[in-house]
Amino acid sequence: MPKYKRIVLKLSGEAMAGDKSQGIDMKVIDKIAAQVKKIHDLGVETGIVVGGGNFWRGRDAKTIDRATSDYMGMLGTVMNALALQDSLEKMDVVTRVQTAIEMKEVAEPYIRRRAIRHLEKGRVVIFSAGVGNPFFSTDTAAALRAAEIDADLILLAKKGVDGIYDSDPNINKSAKKYESLSYQEILNKGLKIMDATATSLCMDNNIPLIVIGIDEEDTMYKACLGEVTGTVVK
Repeated sequence: MPKYKRIVLKLSGEAMAGDKSQGIDMKVIDKIAAQVKKIHDLGVETGIVVGGGNFWRGRDAKTIDRATSDYMGMLGTVMNALALQDSLEKMDVVTRVQTAIEMKEVAEPYIRRRAIRHLEKGRVVIFSAGVGNPFFSTDTAAALRAAEIDADLILLAKKGVDGIYDSDPNINKSAKKYESLSYQEILNKGLKIMDATATSLCMDNNIPLIVIGIDEEDTMYKACLGEVTGTVVK
């Protein structure tokens, strides 16, 4: 039996690109979709927030107005959401994409009550376009959507790491992995697993977070069963 009834899964845009630096790798997306199907088949109501870093990062713009750059990044998240939806539905998982920026020809607008109803009916809901406003990250979108739909957990799936470390384990081979942390410790230690706005939002709403590696198989499934393979934050 799953430990959690309803979760929000946060996927980075980089995870969608696989070994490529940019764009979409459908083989990787199919693997992600297969993991999502396993937790969906457990009966876990699943909302997904996707990033857009494989297309564009608003904060990295040098010559473009920041607000404009952030909107460009939001459009990238919609492309990722549609690709993931297509993969999930090929696996017979009924999926809805909702966007924080209205584009009714492509997806539903984000409506909280409608999203909750989809989840109750066993549909996977993919939340795209961040929060719909510039200067806010998709990490913040994940924290906000989790609070709005009353999720029991945020699963933060990272590429290249399997939890939270005191330094980058890809650079420092002796980096220490944390088994558990509090949100206040993340802020005090300056650990950049999420931005400060998202961290504070999770802390204020008492939403537990588990950071897992997306490269390993069945990490989402194990986390939903209560078998922690990453770092627990609460």
